[in-house]
Amino acid sequence: MKTVYVCQSCGHSTGRWVGKCIACDNWDTIVEEIAVKTGKRSISAPILIKTLSGSEIITPSRFLTGIEELDRVFGGGIVQGASILIGGEPGIGKSTLLLRIAANVVQLSSFECLYVSGEESLEQVSLRAKRLKINEPKIKLLSTVSLTDVVATIKENKSIKFLVIDSIQTMYDSRITSAPGTVTQVRTCAHELTILAKQYGVSLLIVGHITKDGQIAGPKTLEHMVDTVLYFEGENSNQYRILRTIKNRFGPANEIGVFEVSEAGLVPVDNPSSLFLMAHDREVVGSAVFAGIEGSRPILMEVQALIAGTNMATPRRAVVGWDINRLAMIIAVLNARCKMFLHDKEVYLNIAGGLKIQEPSADLAVAASLISSVVNLPLPTSSIICGEVALSGEIRNVSHADLRLKEAQKLGFKKAIMPKNGNYSSHDIEIIKLGHVRELREVFNYN
Repeated sequence: MKTVYVCQSCGHSTGRWVGKCIACDNWDTIVEEIAVKTGKRSISAPILIKTLSGSEIITPSRFLTGIEELDRVFGGGIVQGASILIGGEPGIGKSTLLLRIAANVVQLSSFECLYVSGEESLEQVSLRAKRLKINEPKIKLLSTVSLTDVVATIKENKSIKFLVIDSIQTMYDSRITSAPGTVTQVRTCAHELTILAKQYGVSLLIVGHITKDGQIAGPKTLEHMVDTVLYFEGENSNQYRILRTIKNRFGPANEIGVFEVSEAGLVPVDNPSSLFLMAHDREVVGSAVFAGIEGSRPILMEVQALIAGTNMATPRRAVVGWDINRLAMIIAVLNARCKMFLHDKEVYLNIAGGLKIQEPSADLAVAASLISSVVNLPLPTSSIICGEVALSGEIRNVSHADLRLKEAQKLGFKKAIMPKNGNYSSHDIEIIKLGHVRELREVFNYN
C-alpha cells in the first residue's frame, strides 16, 4: 500500500508532505492519500472508427426546461447526455433551482429523473418540494453518498434520463481509501458519472461547492471534464440571483439568467435591465447608465461613483462589481490625459444591483461617472454610454453596438454616448460620438 501526498487545490502529488504546494503555491493544502492501484491493461476488442461526415453519427437532441431564462443559459435547452456543473455559495438556492429544473423537465418529457442527495435526507428534500408545490411521481429520490449505488440505479432503470447529484463533494467511491471531498474522490466520481451519462444518454447536473475565493472546490480538472459550467451569483441579502455560464460546449458562454427569490422559489425575470436601473427621468451626479452585453443579451446597468476628500496618506479605492485594477488604470488616464487629479481623493465605484462587469466597454461609463462626481454635474438626462478607453485616452469601438442601442431605445433612452469611429444603423436615438476621453468634459458643459 503506497502513500502519496496530494494538493487539495490543484491535484499535484508528491512523495512526501510539504507545507506549500510547489505547483499552485498554496499553503496547508497537502493531504495524505492512499495511491490507487491500477491493474494490467487488458487487450480490448477492435475499436470502431467513424468518419466525421458519416451519417451514422447522430447529433444529440435537446429538451427544454420550460423556463426561458434557463433555456437561454443552457444555449437553447439541455442536451441529452450532457454533464453540467453548477457552483454557488451556501444557501444561495442551488438545490431549489435543481429541484425546479427536475420538475419542469419531467413534466415536459416522458422520462424520469433521479435526484441524489448526499447532504440532505429524503425528508428534507420532500419538505422543500412541498414548499415549492412540486409533486411529481417521475422524480425518484435517493439519499446516498455511494457512487456504486448511483451507477447501479441508473443501469437498472433505463427510464431515468435525468440525473441530479447534490453534491459531488459528498460522493464516495469505495475503491479509494481517501475521504469524500478530496481531490482523488472528486475527480474519480466526476469521471465515472460523466462516462455513465454519455453511455446511457443521461443528462447530468452536478452541484459543486465553492471555496472562499469563489472558485468551485476541487481540482480544475473537474471543470474540464464536464460540458457546461454554471455559477450561481448573488448576495443572500439581495432578492435577485444571476446564473452565469462560464463554459458551454453546446452553446455560447457568458450567458446569464436573472431570477428573483420568492415564496414559490426562484422566479425568472423577463426584463433584467429594468431591475438594475433607477428612474432615468431625473439627473443624478456621479451616475452613468452603461449598455453592456452579457453573452448575447444586452443589459443596461447603472455605474455609480463617489469622490470624497481624505486626510489619509494613501486614499482608499473601493470597488463593487468591477476590476479594481482597471479602475486604477482609468484614474491614471484621467490624471495624465484630462488633468483631473485624484491622488488625494478617495474613490468609490459601485455597479448597482449586484452585477459584475467584465467587458472593457464599461471604461467610458466609469470615466463619465468619475468626472461627473468630480465636477458635480450630471450626465444628460436619459442617456446611455459605452466605449473602451485606451491608455492614450482614445475611445475604441465596441461590439454589438446596434444591439445595445436597440435595448436602450426600448427602455426609453433618448441619447447614447458612443465611440466616434463606430458604424451605427439608423435609430430613433441621438448618438453623441466621442473620439477622446477628454471630450467627456464637453458633454458635461464643463471647461
